[in-house]
Order: sequence, then structure tokens, then C-alpha cells
Amino acid sequence: PFMSHNLRAPVAPYGDSAPPPGYVPGLGRGAAGFTTRSDIGPGQAPVGSVQTVGGEDGEDGEEREGARGDGGEVGLFGRDAQTYDDDDAEADEIWASIDERMDSRRKDAREAKAKAEMEKFREGNPNIAATFRDLKRGLKDVSYAEWDAIPDIGDYTIKKKKLNVGFMPAPDTLLAKALAEKETTSALAEEKGGEQDLTAVGEGRGTVLGLKLDRLSDSVTGQTTIDPKGYLTDLGAQKITSAAEISDIKKARLLLKSVINTNPKHAPGWIAAARLEELAGKLQQARVFMQKGCDACPKNEDVWIEAARLNTPENGKAILARGVQALPNSVKIWMQAAQLEEEDERKRRVLRRALENVPNSVRLWKALVELSPEDDARVLLARATECCPQHVDLWLALARLESCENARKVLNKARETLPREPQIWITAAKLEEANGNEKMIDKIIARAVKSLKSHGVTIDRDNWIKEAEIAEKSEPPSIATCRAIVNATIGEGVEEEDKKRTWKADAEECMKRGGAETARAIYAHALDSGFSHKKGLWIKAAMLEKQFGTPDAVDAILRKAVTFCPNAEILWLMGAKERWLGGDVSGAREILQAAFDANPDSEEIWLAAFKLEFENGELERARVLLAKARERLTESARVWMKSALVEREAGATDAERELLNKGLEKFPTFWKLWIMLGQLEERAGSDDIKARDAYAQGTKKCPTSVPLWIALAEFEVKRGNTSKARIILETARSKNPANEHLWLAAVRQERAHGNGELADSTIARALQECPNSGLLLAESVRMAPRPQRKSKSVDALRRRDDDPFIIAAIAILFWNDRKIDKARSWWNRAVTIAPDIGDHWASYYKFELQTAGEAAADAVALRCARADPHHGEVWCAIRKRVENWHIPTVEVLKKVAADLDEMSVALGK
Repeated sequence: PFMSHNLRAPVAPYGDSAPPPGYVPGLGRGAAGFTTRSDIGPGQAPVGSVQTVGGEDGEDGEEREGARGDGGEVGLFGRDAQTYDDDDAEADEIWASIDERMDSRRKDAREAKAKAEMEKFREGNPNIAATFRDLKRGLKDVSYAEWDAIPDIGDYTIKKKKLNVGFMPAPDTLLAKALAEKETTSALAEEKGGEQDLTAVGEGRGTVLGLKLDRLSDSVTGQTTIDPKGYLTDLGAQKITSAAEISDIKKARLLLKSVINTNPKHAPGWIAAARLEELAGKLQQARVFMQKGCDACPKNEDVWIEAARLNTPENGKAILARGVQALPNSVKIWMQAAQLEEEDERKRRVLRRALENVPNSVRLWKALVELSPEDDARVLLARATECCPQHVDLWLALARLESCENARKVLNKARETLPREPQIWITAAKLEEANGNEKMIDKIIARAVKSLKSHGVTIDRDNWIKEAEIAEKSEPPSIATCRAIVNATIGEGVEEEDKKRTWKADAEECMKRGGAETARAIYAHALDSGFSHKKGLWIKAAMLEKQFGTPDAVDAILRKAVTFCPNAEILWLMGAKERWLGGDVSGAREILQAAFDANPDSEEIWLAAFKLEFENGELERARVLLAKARERLTESARVWMKSALVEREAGATDAERELLNKGLEKFPTFWKLWIMLGQLEERAGSDDIKARDAYAQGTKKCPTSVPLWIALAEFEVKRGNTSKARIILETARSKNPANEHLWLAAVRQERAHGNGELADSTIARALQECPNSGLLLAESVRMAPRPQRKSKSVDALRRRDDDPFIIAAIAILFWNDRKIDKARSWWNRAVTIAPDIGDHWASYYKFELQTAGEAAADAVALRCARADPHHGEVWCAIRKRVENWHIPTVEVLKKVAADLDEMSVALGK
């Protein structure tokens, strides 16, 4: 049965057996200092401590039983290990449960009484927290202005500060130490038999400070005033060393002292010790260390240079003079000695003296040549090439200073001396180009490659391309040398099947680094090496000329391209477009006429000719071209569409309707004709049935055309048939599942009619079906309430961090929050990722116009004109209006910016 811990039977020291007579627990280890009745208990008393009743030992033989140590429970209810059994334990457990039960019955009353007493006590004696609880609760109504108006309390305490009234006399040791510090004698003073008073030393320091202040006085007027601001600034620049730093310096000083004493020939130890003293502000001690270091390590040049650095220039010259006597071949010491001289003539004298001792030092020769006039430099370089014939820099410098004939001789001699050095050959080619002898350049570079290969030099194509770029960017530019290097080395180590791909990659890398001439030479070499029939190379070369060249260069390369690739339509079109952009309409017509002769059945060329006439307002010429195209290109639906556009431009509604109907008879699955017919009937406005039938038939013939479904739904919305529009979009989604544009149209339709909850549920369903749609994620960010926009934006970026629609939506939110810099960064990122989306350009333009002014907005407009965007919901809607067909891109940008309302989108309207 269960037994309480407090009622557990005691355990005897020896288990169930009785202890031996006279046993006292702990007595053997010395833990029993005295004996009490608790120690004795009911057992037998220790030997020698038994007392008889009569007071005498053994008088009647009857021992007196004392009270037990557990409260004196002896007799009938006493218990011990021998008499306590299971029945006793069960009885104790029962009584314990009865006590616990009685205590629980009175627990509630007792706790309620204690609580009432505590409340009564608190009423009379409230604590600080309860006293000011209502006032603290009222702080929530305090405004920011009232809070700021509360004055600082300062230190107005009324408590009496405890004064340190305790007094302890100074010990004798402290007084003795102070006396010893005042009467300290230096080792030098002891040797001389005199004492040095530190008080006098302090006065000397004051005198030194006065001399420093005198040096700061005005040397012109003789006044003893100094600039207080400059003096205070100089004092503020001084470093105040902390106690910890002083301790570290002392430890480092002891360590370096041990290093120096252990190995006095170790120069870095002397240098480290000197620099430590310099750091501690003891410059004189640092100089002493370096003087000892020079004496201990005269063959180490670093010691002499460090000693000269720590001393004044005049003393440094003397130290370096001793240094060059100890190390006459040390270039570093000679160079340092030359740097200490102020006049160029003295520097040249030192360097000449150095070259007498070290004639093969290139560093000394270069330093002397830089300080010498041109004539002297030529003589010095001639001597330098004799002393250091293996250094190509000296040969090249001499060649640059010599005349043309002498430079050729120098380079020939250098080539004989250094047959494995390619720089000599390249310099020779540049020399011939500078003197107008371009015929020799290709021969020199070709001979260079052949000679270097014969001497075992590996021709690294990448290094030679870089040399070509260096030649291109040199002053003056060596263009012929650049081309010669490319022609001679571009094919080294390239397999025949990899040439086209490798050369295109090389040219693109050169363009990225600004090496236009090198890239031009690579393309020219590729086109002359059997790839002249590859239109891709011609297009790359034309784009290079368009970016770095002139319009004439672009036209020339395109004319050459169409002679090799007459069937490449894109080359003809590029040539015609460049002529048209340059204002030469007749030249563009000539190119297109030649293109017709080469490609009579090309749809692209026919449409390009139509566009040329259409953009220049020649509608009759455009009609004639399209009529011929309809007869010749019987399988082209785009020709019928362009024919209808011409009639729309001319305002001939009946002719446009006729062309559309005839086109739909031939091409019933061309959805653009259906949508144009529906738009025509909408503009006519006479009968909604015709427009509805056009859209409806189009959706039947072209069930996968999403723009047709959206146009039909918008038509019904305009007529007030919202429910029907919703059904149309649901039907479209069933035929075109997981289409983000249909879901977006449904969401916007519900928002436009104030169905916020339905719009939220629709966008949730849309994201389930299209979880990675940038359009839908951006719309969810715009629809989210203001507190949820940040989390929605983070979630959208986590799914698609490179989507331009999401980036633009976040930029609008930053714009709304007036975080201008962040908004500008996100707008720039959006138009960089997708430059073909006009809506983003318009919003970016509007943002800069409102926040930065017209200059920044014009910069955005210029970038937009170069990008020439063609997509965007609002952009396409405004661009396709008849009155906007022929206006430039910048004008369209401004109209789209005026039509957009980003703030209403940001506010969830």
C-alpha cells in the first residue's frame, strides 16, 4: 500500500539486524563530538555513559531509560524499525488521508478569509503601483505634443546623499613611495654622483612647451599670438592613450626587449621596438633603437631605411650615406636616398652614383630616365639596354625616343636579343602605322606569329585580342595594327565547326569592353573567311555599326550583305528602314524595289512597302500596293487586315466593312479580322446586334482567341449586361483554362462594379489556377488593404522576383508612400527588365515629371523612344486610335501618362 514520505519507517544503519553494542554512528570517522538523547534513543547507552538510579555505577543494575530523540515516543505508541509493520503504515496512511480531507473542506473558507483580510489591509495601506494605476491608464490619452511639452526633471532629488565621512590615515608605505618618487636618482646621475630632481624635469617640460608655443607665433609681425582654432584643432588631433593601451605598450616593450637581447642580429626586432616607441610618442627613444639596430645589423637594408624615416631629412641623408657604405648594392637604400633630395639635379647625381655600383638595376635606370631631359634620356636608355638587355621596357622606351630609322634599328636589335617577346613586334607595327607605311603592318604581325611559334611561344588568342584592343585605344589609335593582330591570331586554336560561334562571342565581348574596332575587325575577318552567306553575322555587323558607327557605315554594310544574302528579307528591311529613318524615302523605295525583284512573293517585303507609303501619308500608293499583294499573296490574311486599316485611316466605313467581310470569307479563323469588324460596328453605333454578332461569331470560329472573349465581355459591360459578361468570361475560361488575362478581366470587372468580396474570391481562385502569374500577383498587391500590402508584395516577389508587372506594382506603392528613391529604383528596374511594355514607361515618365522635374522626365522619354515599346494595356489602346497612328513615340508616351491614374490603383479604387 501507498505510504507517505513523512511516515516512512526508519531504516536501521545495519538493515534489519541490530547494531553492535556500544555503536555510535559517525564515531569512527570523528563525526561524533558529543552525545545527546537523540543520539542515544531507545537503544542501549554507550559504554561508560550508563548512570544508575542511585547515582553510582552498578548500584542496583537497572539502567534509566531516557526519552527518545524523536520526541520521546516510547511505550505503547512508540515505534522503531523492529516494531513498525505494514498495519502501522496503513493506519498512518488512513489518518493522513483523513487530515487531508478535513483540510480541503476548510480550504475555500480559509482562502476567502485570507483574501478579505488582504484587501482590507490594502485599502488602508495601498502600494505604489495601485496608487498610480488610474493615472498610468490615463497616459494613453496624452497626445504627442503634450508628451513633448513635458520638461526634463533633471536631478531634483531631496534625498540626502551619503557623505563619505569615513577616514583612514595614509599608510607609511604610501608616504615612503611618494618620497621615493620625488627623490628618484637616475642611473646616469648615480654614475656622476649626483641626484636628478623630477621637479626640475617638470619645469624643463614647461620650458619646452613654451618654446613650441613660440614657434607657433607670427614670424612676420613678431607677435606672440597664435591661432586659437588651429591650436585647439591640433590639440584635438592628439591621441589620448588609455590605461589599457599603456599597459599593452609596457608588455610589448618588455617582449621586444627580450627579443633584442636574445638575438641582437635580428633586424625586425629593432624595427618593431622603434615603431613601438614611435607609437607611444617617444620619437627620440625610437631613433636610439634604430641607431643601435644599424650598429647591430649593418647588412640589413630595412634597418637603414627605417632609421632614415624616423630622423629629419638631413640626418636621414647622413644615415643613408652610412647605409650605402655598408650595402653599396642595395637598390632600396639608393632609391630612398634619391627621394630625400629635393632638387632633380641632386636626385640624378645620387642615381648616377647608384648605377656605378648597381649597373644592372632596371628600377634605377627608369628612375634616372624619368628625371632626365629627352636627349639625356636617349643616351641613358642606350646605356641601359647594354647593361640590362633582357628588359623589354627599356628597349621600347628607347625606340619611342629615337627617330623612325633609328627606332627600326633599335627594335631589330631588341628582336635579336629577345626573340620570344611579342611586344617588340607590336611596337614595330605601330611604328610603321605612325609613319604611314600601312602595307608593312600585316607582314610584320604575320612574321611575328611565325617567329614566335618557331621559338616555342604559344599564341594565346585571348591575349592577342586584348593587345588589339590596347592598340585600338592607344594615343593615337593604331587601327591598322589592331586589324592586323585580329587577322593573324583570331583563328589560332579554333576548330572549323566552332569558328562562327567563337568569333561571334569574341566580338560581343569586345563590344562590351568598348573595343568597337576590334569587334569590327573580327566580323570582317569572319565574313571574309567563308561565312559571307550567314545572315546572322551580317545582322551583327550591322548592329555594331548602328551602335558605334555612322548611318553611312550601316547602309554600306547592309548593301554588301544583300549581295551575298539576297533572299534574307530582314537585311532588305533593315536597309530600307535605315534609309527611311534617315529621311531618304526615295532611297528606301529603291531598296524595297530591289527586294521585290529578289523576293517577289515575300509577305514581309510587301507589308514593309505598304508601311513605308502608309507612314508617309501616301494612301493611294498604299492601296495600290495592297491590291497587288492581295492578288499575289492569296494565303496572307495580314494583307487583308492592312487593307482594312488603310480604309479606316481614310474614313471609308463601307469599304472597310467590305474588305473585312471578304477577308473573313477566306480566313474565318483569323481573329483580328473578327475583332476589327466588331470595333467597326461599335463605332458605327447604328445597331448593337451586328457588333454582338461579330464578336459572338468570332468566339465560335476562334474559341482560343482570348482578346475576342475579352472584347465581347467589355461590349456587354458597356451595354449594362454585367451578368452576361460574367457568364462570357466563365465560358472563355472553360475553353481556355489557366489563362491569366481572362482571370484578370473577371477580377477587374467585379471591382469596377463594386463587388469587392466577389473580386477577392475571384483573385484567390485565379492564383490557385495560375500561381506564378505576374499579372495576377501584381493585381493582388494592388487590391490588398494597406496593412497587408507589404506581406502581399513579399509573397509575390518570392514567387516571381523578375516579373515587370510585380515590380511596377511595388514601385507604385513606394510612390504612394512618398519613398521617392526606392520608387525610382523599382521603376528603373521594371523598364530595364521589360522595355517593350509602354505602360511602365508612361508611369515612370509621370513619376519623374512629378518628383524630379522635366529634365529627368525628358531623359525617361528619350530612353522610351530608343526602346520603342509596342505592348501594354493602355499603351496599345491609345496607340491604336486612328489619330495616334502617325505620331512619334514620345507623344504617345505623354498621352498614356496623362490617361493613367496610378494613385487610384495604389489606393485600391
